[in-house]
Amino acid sequence: MAEADHCCSTQLIDGDGEFNVAGLDNFIRTTNFSNSGLSYAVVAIMGPQSSGKSTLLNHLFQTKFREMDAFRGRSQTTKGIWIANCVGIEPFTVAMDLEGTDGRERGEDDTTFEKQSALFALAIADIVLINMWCHDIGREQAANKPLLKTVFQVMMRLFSPRKTTLLFVIRDKTKTPLEYLEPILREDIQKIWNAVSKPESHKDTLLSEFFNVEVTALSSFEEKEDLFKEQVTELRQRFFNSISPGGLAGDRQGVVPASGFSFSAQQIWKVIKENKDLDLPAHKVMVATVRCEEIADEKLHHLASNEDWLALEEAVQCGPVSGFGSKLSSILETYFSEYDKEALYFDQGVRNAKRKQLESKALDFVHPAYLNLLAHLRSKALEDFKSRLEQMLNKGEGFAVSARTCTQSCMLEFDQGCADAAIGRANWDASKIKEKLRRDIDAHTSSVRDAKLSELMVSYEKQLSKSLSEPVESLFDAAGRDTWASIRKLLTRETEIAVSEFSAAVSGFELDQSTVEKLLQDLRDYARNVVEKKAREEAGNVLIRMKDRFSTVFSHDNDSMPRVWTGKEDIKTITKDARTASLRLLSVTAAIRLDEKPDEIENKLFSSLMEGTMTAASSVDRSVTSSDPLASSSWEEVSPKDTLITPVQCKSLWRQFKAETEYTVTQAISAQEAYKQSNNWLPPPWAIVAMVVLGFNEFMLLLRNPFYLMVLFVAYLLSKAMWVQMDIPGQFQHGTLAGLISISSRFLPTVMNLLKRLAEEAQGHQTPDAPRQQSVQSFKNQSHLNPTSSIPESSVSSNISASDGGIEYSSPNLAHRRGTKIQDAELSQ
Repeated sequence: MAEADHCCSTQLIDGDGEFNVAGLDNFIRTTNFSNSGLSYAVVAIMGPQSSGKSTLLNHLFQTKFREMDAFRGRSQTTKGIWIANCVGIEPFTVAMDLEGTDGRERGEDDTTFEKQSALFALAIADIVLINMWCHDIGREQAANKPLLKTVFQVMMRLFSPRKTTLLFVIRDKTKTPLEYLEPILREDIQKIWNAVSKPESHKDTLLSEFFNVEVTALSSFEEKEDLFKEQVTELRQRFFNSISPGGLAGDRQGVVPASGFSFSAQQIWKVIKENKDLDLPAHKVMVATVRCEEIADEKLHHLASNEDWLALEEAVQCGPVSGFGSKLSSILETYFSEYDKEALYFDQGVRNAKRKQLESKALDFVHPAYLNLLAHLRSKALEDFKSRLEQMLNKGEGFAVSARTCTQSCMLEFDQGCADAAIGRANWDASKIKEKLRRDIDAHTSSVRDAKLSELMVSYEKQLSKSLSEPVESLFDAAGRDTWASIRKLLTRETEIAVSEFSAAVSGFELDQSTVEKLLQDLRDYARNVVEKKAREEAGNVLIRMKDRFSTVFSHDNDSMPRVWTGKEDIKTITKDARTASLRLLSVTAAIRLDEKPDEIENKLFSSLMEGTMTAASSVDRSVTSSDPLASSSWEEVSPKDTLITPVQCKSLWRQFKAETEYTVTQAISAQEAYKQSNNWLPPPWAIVAMVVLGFNEFMLLLRNPFYLMVLFVAYLLSKAMWVQMDIPGQFQHGTLAGLISISSRFLPTVMNLLKRLAEEAQGHQTPDAPRQQSVQSFKNQSHLNPTSSIPESSVSSNISASDGGIEYSSPNLAHRRGTKIQDAELSQ
C-alpha cells in the first residue's frame, strides 16, 4: 500500500474523455512534481489491447497499474489514460498508460479516442513505448500497422512537432535474433511513413526529423518470467538520465516546465477534443504566459503581505526612513529572484515580458510609499530651512546670504534623501517634488523678507516720528517767521539720517535698485507725512494756541515776568503786540510750506486783519466797496492739499479770537483804573474849598473853646485806634462797596474790643498782643458768620496786594495762568 501511494497511480483522462484536473493536481502535489523544473521525463506506452502494456510499465517503473487477469479471459483493462510516478528513476519520470487500441469494447469503427489519446501522448511524452508482437513483424496485415499509421497521421496535426523517441518493444521474442528483426521493423516503419499523407510543408521531411526510433525485444512474461524480468531490468537502466545528452530523450524539444505541466496538459486535451490542429510552439507560449502570470501574481500577493514591507510602509507613514531605497530594493529583489527561479524554464520571451510586468506592478504598488517619503523629506527640508534661516538672522547674518546658504544646504540634503530613497530598477522622477520644495522655500524666503523689511520700515518710521513730532510741535509753539524754514531743515536732517541708516540696513537683503529706491522714497514720504500730520493737528488747535500766545504776551513783560497793572502800561500797544503774535501763529499754521515756495499769507492776514482793524477803529465811515482779500476758499500760492486753514476760516477764527480775548483786555483796563483810585485818598480840590468855606465857623469855635479841642483830640485818638484795628486801607483794597460792608460788620465788635482792652489795662492784666489777636479772631468769626462780607464775583475786577510801597494790581487771569504753569512745572519735576 505504501508503494502504491508512492507511485501515486492516477487516472488522468477517463474513458469518456473527461480530464481529471483534481486528480492531476493531487498527483503533482503528492509527488512534489512541480519543483522538478525541466528535469523530468514523461514516458507513454501504446499498443494493442491486452498486449501487456500495464504489466511492462509495472515491472519497468515499479508502478501499480491495473493488469489483465489472464484466467478471466482477454478483455480491456485500462480505460482512458492513467499516470504514475516511476519509482526510483532519476530524473523524475512520469509513466503514462494509454488505453489499448483495436479493442472490441469501442468497436471497429470507433477510433476517435484512439487517435485523440495518441496525439495527446505525442504532445506530452518524451518517450513513447510502442508495444507490439514479435510475430507481426514483416506481415502486411500485422496488428501494429494501424497503430503506426495512427501515430504518423496525428503527428501531422502538430504544426511544429517536438522530436519524440519511439521505443518499439517487441514482445514474446522468438529465437530469431534482434539483429534480423530490427531492419525488417525499420523497413516496415519507413514504408508506413512514406505511405502516410503529409502536408505540403512536410512532404519531403524525413522520419528522423520527427522521431528517434529505438528497438528492443523482451521474452514472454508468461513462459519465461525470470528472463523477462532480467531483460526489463536492463531496459530500466536506459531510463536513468534519459534526458541527458545521449539518453533516450537527450535531444527533446519544447519541454514545458513542471510547474506548468498541469495547465499545459489540460489545454492540450481541450484542443484535441475540439478536433483542432495543435500548434505546440503557440501552446508552449500560451502555457508560459499563463504560468508566468500566475507566478507573478503570486509574488505580488506575497509582497503585499510581507512583514518587512508592511513595517517599512508603516514607518514611512510617520516620517523619513533612512535606507528606504536599499531596504525596499532588497525586498523586491527577493520576489524578483523567486520569479526568475520559478519561471526559469518557460519561454524566454514570455518570461522576460512577464518579469517586466511584475517589476512594473511591484514598483507601482510601492510607489505611494516612495511619494510619502518624498513628502516627508520635503517637509523636513522646509522646516530645516525655516529654523536655520531664523538662527542665522538672529546671529546678525545678512538676509540674502543666509537665505542662499540655507537653501543650498537644505536642497542638498533633500537630494541626498532622494538618492537614499531611490530604487535602482525604478526610474522615478523626484523633480516635481523638488520643484515644489524650491517654490515653498522661495515663498517662505519672500515672506520672511517682507516681514523683516516691514519691521525695519516700522522701526525707522518710529524713529522718524519720535525725532520729528516733538521738535515740530515745539517749533509751531514758537511760531516765528522762520518756523517753516526750521521745520524744513529739521525734516531734511532727520530724513537723511534715517535714509542713510535704512540703506545700510537693507544692503544685506541684496534688493534690486528700483526696490531700494521705492523703500527709501516711502521712508521720505512717511517723514513728510509726520510733519504734515503734526501741522494739521496744530491747525485744528490753532484757536487755543492763539489764545495761549495772546495771554502769554499780554500778561508777561519782555523779561517773561508777570505783568502788574500800575497805571503806567500802554494797554493798547501791549494788546496790539499780543494780537500780532497770535496772528503770526495763525499765518504759520494756515498752510504747509515744505516746498520752499514763497507765499503772501502773512502779509494778507496782517493787512486784512491787523491794519484793517486799526483803520476801522479810526475811520468808521470807510468805504465797503473795496475787495476783501480773505473772501476766498483758497490761497493763491498754495495747493489745496497743502491748505490747512482757508482765508475765510482765518477771518472767522480771528473774529472768534478777538471776542474771546476781549474780556482779558477789559480786565486789565479795570485793574489799572482801580490802581489809580486806590492811590488817590484826597478829595477833589473843589471839595477841599467847600469844606474850608463851610467849616470855617466850626473851626473857629474849636479854637475858642479848649474843651471842644480836648473832645476833638480824644475823638481823633479813638478814630486812629479804630483805623488801625479795622485795617481800613486793607478793607478798601477789594473795592469801595466791599470795604464799606466789611467795616460796617466789624465796627461794633471792634469798639467792644477797644473798651475791653482799656478796662484790662486799667486793671493791669491785659497782654499787649491780646487786643490784636482778639480783634483778628473776632474779624474771622464775623467773616464766617456774616456771608455778606464775601466779595461778589461781579465786583471783582482785580487782585489787590499790600506792600511797603503801596497797593499793586494784577490781572486775575494772569494769576490763575501763572499758578497753573507753576503746578505743571512742579509735576514735570
